Amino acid sequence: MNQPFRAAAWRLRGAPRHLKVAAREVNPCAFPRRTLLLAGWFLVCPVVDLHGEPPDPQVRADADKAVARAMEFLAATQRADGSWEWNGAGDPAISALAGKCFAQHPDFGGRHPIVKRAAEFVLKFRRDNGGIYVENIGLNNYYTSVAVMFLSACKNEEYAEVISAAQAYLSKQQWDESEQIEADNAWYGGAGYGSGKRPDLSNTQVMIEALKESGLPASDPTYKKALKFIERCQMSSGTNDQAFARGADDGGFIYSPANEGESKAGYMEVRGRPMLRSYGSMTYAGFKSMLYAEVSRGDPRVVKALEWIARHWTLEENPNMPGQQSKEGLYYYYHVFAKALRAWGQPVIVDADGVSHEWRRELCAKLCSLQRPDGSWVNEADRWREGNPYLVTAYAVLALQAATE
Repeated sequence: MNQPFRAAAWRLRGAPRHLKVAAREVNPCAFPRRTLLLAGWFLVCPVVDLHGEPPDPQVRADADKAVARAMEFLAATQRADGSWEWNGAGDPAISALAGKCFAQHPDFGGRHPIVKRAAEFVLKFRRDNGGIYVENIGLNNYYTSVAVMFLSACKNEEYAEVISAAQAYLSKQQWDESEQIEADNAWYGGAGYGSGKRPDLSNTQVMIEALKESGLPASDPTYKKALKFIERCQMSSGTNDQAFARGADDGGFIYSPANEGESKAGYMEVRGRPMLRSYGSMTYAGFKSMLYAEVSRGDPRVVKALEWIARHWTLEENPNMPGQQSKEGLYYYYHVFAKALRAWGQPVIVDADGVSHEWRRELCAKLCSLQRPDGSWVNEADRWREGNPYLVTAYAVLALQAATE
């Protein structure tokens, strides 16, 4: 046994049985393509970087075929003004997400006419304050964030000034001392839909992703402030100082710590008392955000999130959402799932039953199975706009792209 693997094996003493069994299956330094994520215990091979580990050729072929059909659907449904619609009108956020699919596709790229038309439409919503959004609907942070990610994916120097101004606008949307919000306030470091809106993890994670993808270094104070908010979304009393998290130890994430805590999954009973229920889309969003902010993999917040992922592994539903709600936000979940696990960089996840999952293969297979004959995707559980085929198709394509790049 080589030295790094011997050291990792020693650290597994006292770990749950399924993690020990998984650890015996593979020497990660000798077989890097099978390196396993062990939730809370890590096999360390410092010379191997698995970020972006590609799927096998058949997985890629199936995913590429599905993406090609989706691109045909999106190309055929782009409106004359370059947009994709919501409620009968062109929508800059959906247009940015769909446009990004083309911008980062090797057969199109940032200067393709489809992409340029989409960018021209999105830029119509640029404001003097640097934001890119529709006035008077309160989605300023979300719209600006997805616009920044789209324009960054274009890799077009013409957009550099717009991106820089939008970065500054997003950082100003964060609740901090400039709004007399101090670090002991549950709102601190978070972002909401627009100025004056209470912060939530969904908006905070998309802001962090936009700043990351547009090149803002992790040393920027925005990330550190956001981490304070993000840790308060985690149901883990060891690191969350909020009263609603007292006694919590599951490591999953909720929607917001503001106003005594909020979860879109409601409550569950824990040791005889109601506790906010963590759920999949927010847990992967929180996990991803910590990785983007370069939190150490051995940090207890990361460890607890990984343990939650191992216990709730599924692609059949938005995990831990109760009953019929489990299908709500499903494609948002697939999107953050792919981005988070790509950031983690390990090709295999071991669940709480000791079963190994090649996440790229499983995600691609699931999305391919759900694609409609016309090349689109849609969520019949229509919440958070997921009844819109342009939005959901963009989510699916972006997830497939993240899984296969």
